[in-house]
Amino acid sequence: MAIQGIEQPEILQIDDLIRLRKYDGIYDFAFEWYQDEETVYLVDGVRKPYSQETLKCMYEYLNKQGELYFIEVLVGEGYRPIGDVCFWKDVMPIVIGDRAYRGQGIGKKVVGFFIERGKSLGYETLRVNEIYDFNTASRRCFESFGFKAYEKTEKGSRYEL
Repeated sequence: MAIQGIEQPEILQIDDLIRLRKYDGIYDFAFEWYQDEETVYLVDGVRKPYSQETLKCMYEYLNKQGELYFIEVLVGEGYRPIGDVCFWKDVMPIVIGDRAYRGQGIGKKVVGFFIERGKSLGYETLRVNEIYDFNTASRRCFESFGFKAYEKTEKGSRYEL
């Protein structure tokens, strides 16, 4: 389900090499990302790999909340999924699940794109529910766009733009 009253696009082209593809209920390829303890630690603050059921529940929940997409990069003649992101004004979880693509600015391009999308939808505020203190890369990414911590949590802070 997309944002209420807004038709969710099938594809959002970020640039020549990066696009977002609407969640379609097929996510088997993402299971590997959520088996990586470091990835799960950055996402959930614990080092417990996901079960198939946990992954299914996560995607179903996110899909009901806002616009859920897989982040894809152009490899040769086709696109390859490397992460996921969900967009709605109160939460913006983003994961670059394939370690080979971390640190290349892909997450930053996606966040920047959604800031502009939020403006076009008339959102006055965007929020990130929580970024853990130890997730330095994510904090730097969001802070580079002007997000500010507005509330402390047990392991990090909530951010707002």
